[in-house]
Amino acid sequence: MDRRHFFKKATAAGIGAAAATALAAPAIAQEQPKITWRMTSSFPKSLDIIFGAGNELAQIVRDATDGNFNIQTYAAGELVPGLQAADAVANGTVEMAHTCSYYYIGQDPAFALGTAIPFGLNARMTNAWFANGGNDLINEFLAPRGLYALPAGNSGTQMGGWFRKEIVTIDDLKGLKMRIAGLAGQVMTKVGVTPQQIAGGDVYAALEKGTIDATEFVGPYDDQKLGFVKVAKYYYYPAWWEGGPAMHAFFNLEKFNALPKSYQAILKTACASANTSMLANYDAHNAIALRKLVAEGAVLKPFSKEIMETCFKAAQGVYADLSEKSPAFKKIYDHQQAFKKDSYLWAQVAEYSYDTFMMMQQRNGAL
Repeated sequence: MDRRHFFKKATAAGIGAAAATALAAPAIAQEQPKITWRMTSSFPKSLDIIFGAGNELAQIVRDATDGNFNIQTYAAGELVPGLQAADAVANGTVEMAHTCSYYYIGQDPAFALGTAIPFGLNARMTNAWFANGGNDLINEFLAPRGLYALPAGNSGTQMGGWFRKEIVTIDDLKGLKMRIAGLAGQVMTKVGVTPQQIAGGDVYAALEKGTIDATEFVGPYDDQKLGFVKVAKYYYYPAWWEGGPAMHAFFNLEKFNALPKSYQAILKTACASANTSMLANYDAHNAIALRKLVAEGAVLKPFSKEIMETCFKAAQGVYADLSEKSPAFKKIYDHQQAFKKDSYLWAQVAEYSYDTFMMMQQRNGAL
């Protein structure tokens, strides 16, 4: 092959490669367009596990798109108040939020079923229900409101909260002003409590000033950070109103649907990761924090059987009333109840029997 013929072939090959690159570049740009979204959280940055789940979600999306899809995260109050996060998504102020759906039960009680209801599912059951039709029902309910939601966190069973005085009988609850969210507030009303819905960052001041007599929040890890033990020493368990409360990433439905399919898939994967890691982090940190709280003066006490049974009966009355008033609540609640019966049957056979044995070993010092 002479030099002239060689350079002709090389030049032709180079032109062909350049043309292929030119054709491919616009296609790649369309598949991964540069997008910047804003996500408002209902939680302060100091609650690093909950707020951190939103950051994790955003980081996964950035990494998976080489920075082309950038989600900027904002703590409660930086863009909108924490309890208005989903409203801001619905009206287009922001593209997405990390929040609890039960903050919005004033619009419809069905919102509560996306997070937790009194004497509802535990965390594992909640995730199983979401994956087997539950979250589809939630999104069917949300769609007319311009919203779409994916599970993005769970705290596991929470603590029953901090009380300024000891709670021995059901009568001790009467007249108390308590910060408590969701349908639990309606149940507490039936046993004489005056519920208050207060954003996380404002709870300590309200308890310290005596504006409220008690508060529930999450569990030992977050409660220690918020310093509740300094202003209310009686620490009760369990939070019968939050057996497995879920957090969701709420998206503006129109903007979610307008995303490339690849970006939608990446968001779903990122939310699933945040959902798993939040529960794992709470499970890892709560026991350590609980020991510290007791050392700092927390008086750890269980709710009495009388209180639990009275509140359980009150909850059933609330659900009967809400099922008559809200068709959406009834539809989702009935589906969840049917799922719960089978879930507890299986849990009793396997999970409960195993955990009971292992807890006995822990108490006996074998672990």
